[in-house]
Amino acid sequence: MTQPPRSPYPPPYGPSPVPYGAPPPYGYVPAPPPPPPTAGWQPDRVDQVTGTGFGLVHLQVPPITSGPAVGSLIAGIGAILVALAAFCFGLTGAEEGWGGWIAGAFTLLSVLACAGAVTAGLIGRRQISRAPEPGRVRFTGRGLALGGIICGIAGAALALVGLGLGLALQLS
Repeated sequence: MTQPPRSPYPPPYGPSPVPYGAPPPYGYVPAPPPPPPTAGWQPDRVDQVTGTGFGLVHLQVPPITSGPAVGSLIAGIGAILVALAAFCFGLTGAEEGWGGWIAGAFTLLSVLACAGAVTAGLIGRRQISRAPEPGRVRFTGRGLALGGIICGIAGAALALVGLGLGLALQLS
């Protein structure tokens, strides 16, 4: 009797230890399939290294939303919310005499949030406008940065109006 030819490879690469259709034995783990190719890592260009047969591959790097731009929008929205609190407390507490103090505290907080929103927005816009170098990350989010700057300034203006109204009603 002749025996079937043996595989020169170790068992994970040789013939399957389990017949087709039979349940695998306890503890047997099949080899995982190879990962699918990712769409984000595509070659952008290839530069040949002089004097060799090799080349340098520059990959396409997907754009990323700028962190300072997102932070600017969040701080700008926070400035508006704090300004609304300053407006409400300034009008509500004007009759009792404490509205101006509370509105002043919230106005200070709103102006600080405005400063943070404008600063982060300008940093984000500068980061976004930089020309991307090959193989470097390109940032997006120009609208987020602009929205953060506008929301921050609007929040500070609204807080100052609320403080002025609260003080005018308190003194009258």
